[in-house]
Amino acid sequence: LIAHFGSFAAVIAAEPRQLVQVDGAGEAVVGAIKLVEAAAARLRLNEAKSGEILDTWEALLDFCHIKLARRPVEEFHLLYLNKKNRLIRHELRAVGTIDHTPVYIREVIKRGLELEATALILVHNHPSGDPRPSNADVRLTQDIQRAAEPLNIHIHDHLIFAQSGHYSLRAHGDMLQP
Repeated sequence: LIAHFGSFAAVIAAEPRQLVQVDGAGEAVVGAIKLVEAAAARLRLNEAKSGEILDTWEALLDFCHIKLARRPVEEFHLLYLNKKNRLIRHELRAVGTIDHTPVYIREVIKRGLELEATALILVHNHPSGDPRPSNADVRLTQDIQRAAEPLNIHIHDHLIFAQSGHYSLRAHGDMLQP
């Protein structure tokens, strides 16, 4: 499987329909691989819930890369944080197509208020392999910032993940300055 997909990470992230196409990989193999993927994600999520994931930027990036970099369609996730930047909740907000995910600003802000979040980190992936944001990604980020600001919800960053790496809109100056 590693020879076929190129890496262990690619095997774990492969869709079941892709795995069964490899000679010798039946339903039992697919089940075992998907169990490993789920276990790894659960471990990282447990760390996130205990706050450990946000203790270092590298841990956050690692978690998001594992979760998103190899997904076949775009997914938009939100990390809701308390005033100490501890994770309150990680939520998958939307699943889209290979190049688009609908995100509704009202729903992002509404959920933040429900959870009493004081900050958010926006996260999504680009299945194309290129983590650079589209103009729509930048506009969405700035629109969410404008909606959140009067409610005292800070948008820390919008991270985009792809197989080739990640892109931070904050680090590249693509976000509104407070």
